Amino acid sequence: MTFKTGRRGALQILSLGLAAGAAGGTALTPAAARAAIPDKYPLVEAGAGDLRALMERLAKAPRRRDFKTVPMILTKPEEWDHEALTEVMAYRPKPKQVWDNTDIASPWLNLMRNALNAQVWSFRHPDFLAVSATHGTAHLALYDQETWDKYKLADLAGPKFKSNTLIVEGKAASADPKNFEDPAGVFSPEDNAIPVLMRRGVVFTSCHNAIWEEAGGLIAKGVNPDKLSHEALAAELTNHLIPGVILTPGAVGTLPELQQAGFHYAK
Repeated sequence: MTFKTGRRGALQILSLGLAAGAAGGTALTPAAARAAIPDKYPLVEAGAGDLRALMERLAKAPRRRDFKTVPMILTKPEEWDHEALTEVMAYRPKPKQVWDNTDIASPWLNLMRNALNAQVWSFRHPDFLAVSATHGTAHLALYDQETWDKYKLADLAGPKFKSNTLIVEGKAASADPKNFEDPAGVFSPEDNAIPVLMRRGVVFTSCHNAIWEEAGGLIAKGVNPDKLSHEALAAELTNHLIPGVILTPGAVGTLPELQQAGFHYAK
């Protein structure tokens, strides 16, 4: 049987249990009915109510990915994901941390995973929020594989990356999340993947300045198969950010905003 989530789904499950009781079966209690609904965020601690609520709001916040052209400097909120970014800045639970990530070949995903594990299970802060202010070569990891192939981004990423392996979930992603001590599990170094960290509540922000500079670099190298203008190529790159990423006007310019909102700086 496939169960529906939400209040209506819970009521339907409950009504099925009551009907079974009337027919001589065993009725489901309200608690049992709720337990029968699959957890929407199995990688987030049950006590992380604020983090789960933020994830819900971010999932509903719009991401514009239909740009035709974009300017060098963004001046209007609708030119970036301001609704989603505002939600992140307004997040109240503490502590919360922003990572200044610039090198795709560095252990940046591993460091964020380690920080998250220690905050959640060692210091008992299930609502801990980690944000990646992503720029430099690390920003290349925020593009889909189609864009990597079209614009030969592996040449920019360096010898360790023939493709964008950082958006590929490994075998560990299917491990039982209840066993958080599993050395080969979903919370281990075996699963340092961006989608997995996103499912744990980690927020990845994109830097428009990095996009603009990447577009200029591709044009200079002659890697521009559609002969796009700088403004149009930057728009195409923006449109191919992976799902869930939050576009900002610029990483280094957004960092002070996040710090003023109470985020601790890490690098």
